[in-house]
Amino acid sequence: MQVDLTMGDFASALTFPDQEAALIAELQTGSDDAFAWLIARYHQPIFSLLARTVQDRADAADLTQEVFVKVFRGVGSFHGESSLRTWIYRIALHEASNQRRWWSRHKQQEVPIEQEVESDSPRPVRLRELLVDPAQSPYEIAMHEESRKRVEEALSQVPEPYRTTLILRDIEGFVYEEVAEIQGVNLGTVKSRLVRGRAALKAILMTPAKGAGSPACARYEMPLGEEAQ
Repeated sequence: MQVDLTMGDFASALTFPDQEAALIAELQTGSDDAFAWLIARYHQPIFSLLARTVQDRADAADLTQEVFVKVFRGVGSFHGESSLRTWIYRIALHEASNQRRWWSRHKQQEVPIEQEVESDSPRPVRLRELLVDPAQSPYEIAMHEESRKRVEEALSQVPEPYRTTLILRDIEGFVYEEVAEIQGVNLGTVKSRLVRGRAALKAILMTPAKGAGSPACARYEMPLGEEAQ
């Protein structure tokens, strides 16, 4: 039996699997109402995601439109291997990655969490000892202590792929497994990136406003890793 969705039904379509399947079916038939709801629901979140992840925020609007063009073209071959939301975010991050490629010149592997780092301590200090408690989000803490502009500026200084991981988990609210699926990495990599990204964000927020050239920021300033491209 074919399930017909009204605009009111769309609001809960991404909460229950059977209703999401019905929404996808509507999208695949070319329903104007379904596409209108999809754009209304995801345009602002996708724009915000891209504005935080691309180098030129002015490109975010154009990239957002491109994302929805690809959603429209690709939904016919979407078979529910992941949630609709996860699939859309994956497309958005792919577009952001393509936009960043032109300035990416260096490749560097992720630094192991057990690697020793420079410090004033007389004994060797490992990176993991400098990281914040992964159960806490510096973004959430800073929102109560710093203006939104300051936090956004600090977030823009966190190197990839840690910045995107922070955005997906701490801002967009995806669970670890969803972040791993969107970024195409394993769960351990997501957790490692999240801890390092939170530590980098905290270090930047703790420096003066000119922190872009400070030692605390430079410690975490790394070019794009190969797997982030």
